[in-house]
Amino acid sequence: MKEITVDSNPSEARLKEMGVAYWPTWEKEVSVFPWEFVTTETALILEGECEMTPEGGGPSVTFKAGDLVVFPLGYKGTWEVKKALKKRYRHSGGKLVKCIFNRLSIFSNFIKSIMK
Repeated sequence: MKEITVDSNPSEARLKEMGVAYWPTWEKEVSVFPWEFVTTETALILEGECEMTPEGGGPSVTFKAGDLVVFPLGYKGTWEVKKALKKRYRHSGGKLVKCIFNRLSIFSNFIKSIMK
């Protein structure tokens, strides 16, 4: 299984180039739950702290506010949200419908930003 990658110090230039400001947000309270990624998800953690443990064991990955995290397509594991989570996210590859709705959300947020 591919591994989660964490960039604990992404540059502002990189985040701007990626368009992170227009990505939709998702929030989750302190909790533990299983998850399977049906797309590759790139997320900027805005608030909170989490630990992700792969299904079947192996080393867990911890990420927190300020981290840029890539969850690979097909990754299965358990989320442990230790501090309430808020993230911006983008889907690519994998389940087409999920990617399309994500892209529409990003486009909508971009349009809203220029209409202000």
